[in-house]
Amino acid sequence: MIKVAITGNIASGKSKVGEIISDLGYKVYDADKIAHEILYSSNEVLEAFKNFDILENGKISRVKLGNIVFNNKGMKQKLEDIIHPQIRENIKEIFKANQDEQYVFVGIPLLFEANMQDLFDKIVLVYCDDEIRKTRLMKRNNLTTEQAIARINSQKSQDEKINLVDYVIKNESTIEDLKIQVQKLF
Repeated sequence: MIKVAITGNIASGKSKVGEIISDLGYKVYDADKIAHEILYSSNEVLEAFKNFDILENGKISRVKLGNIVFNNKGMKQKLEDIIHPQIRENIKEIFKANQDEQYVFVGIPLLFEANMQDLFDKIVLVYCDDEIRKTRLMKRNNLTTEQAIARINSQKSQDEKINLVDYVIKNESTIEDLKIQVQKLF
């Protein structure tokens, strides 16, 4: 099995690349979904953020938690220290459960920030201009310019990552162009 990470900064189009790969018949997992499941079931997160208003209807609100962690590096690190080791273990279990597959893909936005590149044989970076990402993020998440920039700046820059990956897919054009680039990857 070849273990492939699909990474890229926020609003770069990782999910769309994952959908295209999935449509080609390959297994694609999403580390963000794994993180959300951990978040909603974690007593550790509740304990670590007990002095903050992070609940809505008795459950952790990703919006409220996001407003805290994207404006406070210490709290962001605290959250990551809880969630990242659990994501790592989940990814290992995914690989174990799919060991007969030719390829297994994992969309993992914080691959380098979480230092998980050792789990993968190949790394694909989905790259997109920062201004395009900011516009997408503001529209998708209904954020202000300042909120979008805070989220963008919370990640290692794309230009730093580009030299650390095996393949780059540029997502600055049409869906058709994106599909062509994904097909070239194979």
